[in-house]
Amino acid sequence: MVESVLDMFRRIAWATDGSSAADNALAFARALVAHDPDAQLVVVHVDEVLPGARAAFAPLAADEVAVEDKIRGQIVELRAAGLKVSEQTTSRTPGEVAPAIAELADAADADVIVVGTRGRMPLTGLLLGSVSQRLLHIARQPVLMVPPTATPPR
Repeated sequence: MVESVLDMFRRIAWATDGSSAADNALAFARALVAHDPDAQLVVVHVDEVLPGARAAFAPLAADEVAVEDKIRGQIVELRAAGLKVSEQTTSRTPGEVAPAIAELADAADADVIVVGTRGRMPLTGLLLGSVSQRLLHIARQPVLMVPPTATPPR
């Protein structure tokens, strides 16, 4: 018997940068996890840092601490809702975010990556290319790209 598409996705990686587009993508990731009590949501976050030896640990975004607090709060809410949630984080310079997401999803043995199509730093996207577009080319698992106008599932 052929399994449903939903049954194929038991470990869902949700890539977030704390943006409203990522929050919208979370609704889709939650829907994928909700169908199976054994499914797991892996929250993936890459902190963009300034390049160079001295700045390697300096966040590119001034509000990075607030973003990380928001993501931690979302994880608490997801766990309170009864979902199995783990977290994978790392720091990379701009242009290395998509490969980092792909690596974290691989390390988590994710079956699919769910990501918004617009992030917090549109200028970075213009200069270096879209993280979600890059993921389509380098990720080993399917990538569900959620546009900001997508209506969240019920």
